[in-house]
Amino acid sequence: MKYFILFSIFLSNQVGFSSTLEFNKELGYFSGRVSHVEEAARLVRFKLDFDNIKYVNKLDEIDLWGLHQEDKKCRAIVMGRTSDYLLVRVPKFDSCNRHSTFVTGRYYNFYSQDLVNNIAMGKELIEILAKKRLALKSKIKRNKKSLTTYAQRVETVNTRYAVLREKLEKEWRDELRRLEEDHQQLVRNTEGIQTRLNEVDFKLQQYRVESKNLKEDRWSLDPRNYIIK
Repeated sequence: MKYFILFSIFLSNQVGFSSTLEFNKELGYFSGRVSHVEEAARLVRFKLDFDNIKYVNKLDEIDLWGLHQEDKKCRAIVMGRTSDYLLVRVPKFDSCNRHSTFVTGRYYNFYSQDLVNNIAMGKELIEILAKKRLALKSKIKRNKKSLTTYAQRVETVNTRYAVLREKLEKEWRDELRRLEEDHQQLVRNTEGIQTRLNEVDFKLQQYRVESKNLKEDRWSLDPRNYIIK
């Protein structure tokens, strides 16, 4: 994925890279010593010590030559690397080995235009990341400013809602008081109505009219002897 991103950046800025590549051409040079040789496979492993080795990618092309033999450069292709070692395949191994024998410990110089290109793209990516870092730092600064005023904002909210709570509690007490007054008034009205009802009941009883004036006098045990009087 990182190679795809770098490649995309390279395509979008290809024209602007020309002067940058020329300026950084010296970054394509590095050196190292032979640590292992696989002649049958045309592979040579070199021990390196430079920070930009991380920009050397698999299948990158490299020119290499022995000390004081720059006129006898050999082409190699990167097959793999670690932070300290570089494994390359030398297509014309026999010819290169005749000019400068690959033996353990021998010192070699290298140049890779691919390395120059990769570093240039890396610098472009660094610029993008630097801008992104600046934007993120600005956000952190704003957030920290908000954090420092947190207590003050909490106090402001507490004060505002304390006033609202006091107002609400006052309205609550006033409403309860009105309900209590209504209740007492209703009790008094009910008691008054009950008193009037009792008076009406008393008067109804007092002025009740009977359906007849004569009553049956049951003076005897024998009902036949009852009389109306």
